[in-house]
Amino acid sequence: MKFQNPLLAVTDLKRSIRFYREVLGLRVIQDFGANVTLTGGVCLQTLDSWQEFLGAGPGDIRFGGRAAELYFEEDDFDGFLAKLSACPGISYVHPPKEHRWGQRVVRLYDPDGHILEVGENMKTVCRRFLDSGMTPEQTACRMDVPLKFVRSCMR
Repeated sequence: MKFQNPLLAVTDLKRSIRFYREVLGLRVIQDFGANVTLTGGVCLQTLDSWQEFLGAGPGDIRFGGRAAELYFEEDDFDGFLAKLSACPGISYVHPPKEHRWGQRVVRLYDPDGHILEVGENMKTVCRRFLDSGMTPEQTACRMDVPLKFVRSCMR
């Protein structure tokens, strides 16, 4: 068995495609009408077709749950934050913050309330600490990662 894709039910497919394109830079790579696959493997499914698949009635599908997220990494985190600030109507789970291991992240909602996390690329975090003068050993300790990972980021 092989895992294929995460799939999100959406209330307005065109609006969701536009959001994922404009905010995250994803593109449609397959379009099956009621289902599209975006770069990175994210699939969007129309709510009515999703309800039909599940045999669900109106109100059986609820949006805005906080039990899962789609996670993305960004090499240019500051540039992404600048891009977000220029996008009207973005709804944030929380503003940008730094986790205890040093990775900066921001969480936001898509138009249907699905949580998206965009984090600074972990190799970028490692390089940031090394460039600040930390030794590889200090960086590994600060990030709580194996020294082997830090050394791989130095290449």
